[in-house]
Amino acid sequence: MKIKEVGIAGTLESSDILIKVEPSDDNKITISLDSLVIKQFGNQIRKVIMDTACELGVEGARITAIDKGALDCTIRARTAAAIYRAGQSDDYIWEGSNA
Repeated sequence: MKIKEVGIAGTLESSDILIKVEPSDDNKITISLDSLVIKQFGNQIRKVIMDTACELGVEGARITAIDKGALDCTIRARTAAAIYRAGQSDDYIWEGSNA
């Protein structure tokens, strides 16, 4: 998926994460993470974000994440929403959907 504009999802509330996805000039995905639990869970948070971006076929994006203790399922949902918004896509792939 080509990232066309800035897409944002999430909040800065406790147990949530704010994800911002922006276009990048190269074909790399870069992740900038700020988290209260970065020492304990930073690698896992980055992995969930990267896995979600790769599953959606993102080619080149700068992803900024501000984590306030979100669970993996929340990180995945916020990342997907921000990517779909940044890609201006309405072709949502809902997990577990038979549609």
